[in-house]
Amino acid sequence: MQRRDVLRLSALAGAAGVLTLDPMTFTQADAAGTADGPEQTKTLSGHLPTGAPDFVYVPVEVPRGVREIAVSYSYDKPTVPAGTQGNACDIGIFDERGTELGGRGFRGWSGGARTEFAISAEEATPGYLAGPVQAGTWHVVLGPYTVAPQGLDYKVTVTLRYGAPGTTPKPVYPPQRAKGRGRAWYRGDSHLHTVHSDGKRTPAELVAAARAAGLDFITTTEHNTTSAHAAFEGLWGDDLLILTGEEITTRNGHVVALGTDPGVFIDWRYRARDNRFGQFARKVRQAGGLVIPAHPHGTCVGCNWKFGFNEADAVEVWNADFTPDDEVTISEWDNTLVAASRGDGGWLPAVGHSDAHREPQVVGLPQTVVLADDLSRTAIQDGIRAGRSWIAESSKIDLTFEAVGGRGKHAGIGERLKVGGAEEITVRLKVSGVGPGCSVRFITDQGQLYGTPVPASGELTSEWRTTASYAAYVRAEVRHAPADGGASGIPGPMAAMTNPIWLGER
Repeated sequence: MQRRDVLRLSALAGAAGVLTLDPMTFTQADAAGTADGPEQTKTLSGHLPTGAPDFVYVPVEVPRGVREIAVSYSYDKPTVPAGTQGNACDIGIFDERGTELGGRGFRGWSGGARTEFAISAEEATPGYLAGPVQAGTWHVVLGPYTVAPQGLDYKVTVTLRYGAPGTTPKPVYPPQRAKGRGRAWYRGDSHLHTVHSDGKRTPAELVAAARAAGLDFITTTEHNTTSAHAAFEGLWGDDLLILTGEEITTRNGHVVALGTDPGVFIDWRYRARDNRFGQFARKVRQAGGLVIPAHPHGTCVGCNWKFGFNEADAVEVWNADFTPDDEVTISEWDNTLVAASRGDGGWLPAVGHSDAHREPQVVGLPQTVVLADDLSRTAIQDGIRAGRSWIAESSKIDLTFEAVGGRGKHAGIGERLKVGGAEEITVRLKVSGVGPGCSVRFITDQGQLYGTPVPASGELTSEWRTTASYAAYVRAEVRHAPADGGASGIPGPMAAMTNPIWLGER
């Protein structure tokens, strides 16, 4: 990159989300022969200042006859003062069909997890999509996620290998139904990563961990790619439903697209200020998926959820080991229940996922337990959307939670007990499999109105009586003992929690 380009980039930084550089031009006549056939390699070096656009495109003019395109990159990581972000730069690629937002040109993304990748008709590096390397203008895309005060020096090397194109294998996607147990409670983890993004487990290792955790379903949700959708061939079975999805990883928060149609890619190249999220939330639903904001108060750069919840179908309130950011999310979520109890609109069910990437992160910690008519994509999604679910830290924990009124009236998790305001209601929780020192809390629109310790056996049946005029809803939490013995008044980490049961005629 020339000095004038750096100055032009500095002027554009922050004012535009995209910068396109001058193209790398290849001609087949210049290809040098190798043992495997002719190939060409070119390298581009450049500098990005602090405040660079979110996406920097490097056009690559690909001639006819290319069998494989291979890309590698590197960037400097200078020392920065404490509390200052250093350099982090992601990478991906779009093919000759273009870089239009939501368009058809996407061919892969590895974020910052890989320094090189290759694509041919026969195969592609995990995170990327196999298919013909057609002639035209491809675009390597750099994503300078954070840039140090000194700026970011980068180098991109592109190699084109010529030869017969080969044949692209037809993808084999997981079936959308497993045998199941009819209408039952099914355990699942729908926020998971493998080597197809920044995870370390292979799909086979992930599935083995899911079975060991006692799960009935999982969802593959790689960052900004669908390459894993066809990577689970032979790994499903009567005992395990594998759904396809994506973790749409924007600069203003992450969202799980749960159960989208196999092979459907959802774009991530926008911020909240661009007012584009609604468009892509609708695309998730058009592809048969649910929109679930992930770790809304996560502490990593770009993890905080900035798009609001109007487009959400549920919200991930518990992500991996229970931490203070989960506590904040649950408190925020509970406040929305109070608003919903006034009749101000619908409500967002809560779910929990492990977001497991590698050992020793535990698949199924936590897991969402869903009441579904069968073990199928549609039934699981219906249960989540309706709030017929609860969250547990492991499959060792089991619970039932119900509210009972007069004349045989009954409601379970996510349902409404339609009773008059003064009619007595019995709320009953039965829990088993929890560790020592746990306690039960019943939370209402007024906060906690009931609590009791769980015996050392880890089993408890507890009842509490109320009325709809006293509590608009009730939900249950099972908590571990607080680390400070309760001195601060802050409850201990979550062991299990339910969605609410709504009380009253409305």
